[in-house]
Parts: sequence; C-alpha cells; structure tokens
Amino acid sequence: MSLVGIPLLIISFAIYNMLAFLLGIEWTKQTGAIQMVSGAPWSLSYGDILVSASVLILFVEMVKATRLNSRTIIDHTLSTVLFIGMLIEFLLVQKAATGTFFVLLIISFVDVIGGFTISIRAAQRDVNVEGVEKVVA
Repeated sequence: MSLVGIPLLIISFAIYNMLAFLLGIEWTKQTGAIQMVSGAPWSLSYGDILVSASVLILFVEMVKATRLNSRTIIDHTLSTVLFIGMLIEFLLVQKAATGTFFVLLIISFVDVIGGFTISIRAAQRDVNVEGVEKVVA
C-alpha cells in the first residue's frame, strides 16, 4: 500500500496526542543544552523537536502535491479533514491549548492551502487541447 493518499502530518498529530495524553509530556521542558562556539547555550524542548520534524514532513507533503493523479485528491481531502480535526481539538481540548500544538495546526494549514495551490498550478501547466498535450509556461 502506498502512502501517497495519506497525509503524513497525521504522524505529528498522533505523536503529540500520544505523548500529551498518555505520558503527560510538558512541551516546553528542556531536553538538553549544547554549548555553541559563541559561548551561548542552545537548548531544545520536546515541542521544538516535534515542530522541527513536522516541518520536514511538510516538505515531503509539498513534494507529494506536485504529482497529478487520483490519489492527490484523496490526499488533499484527508489533509483538510486532519486540519479541521486539529482545529477542533485545539479549540476544545485543554491539553491541545499549547504553543506547540498551535504551530502544528499552522503547519497543517500550510499543507492544506499549499497542497491545493501547488496541484492547481501543476494542472495549469499540463493542459490537454483536443488530444494534443500543450505545456503552458
């Protein structure tokens, strides 16, 4: 089974919910610090790690949006459903009212809007006129 039709950002959503509800993770808790060459300490929180991974997943989602096939529509629809679910959770669930979840929500929104926009632009470049394929620049 191919993952083309599944929004990969569901991974971030699932990880957030599992860690927040099952383990009670505090998203602002520092995981460690690294001494930089400048002498300043650089610290990461659990939320920083999850958001960073989600941005990388968003890149993969944007690459998936450039494909034009029937699964793309399913992927966009499921991404929209995921965004709506995340929005409802953010508004109604106390453990989701964090800065980390809000950034994940924004990343999901960019996935929805960016996915539709990229797919529309890619489709405009591939116009079929009377059986002859024409590339529009």
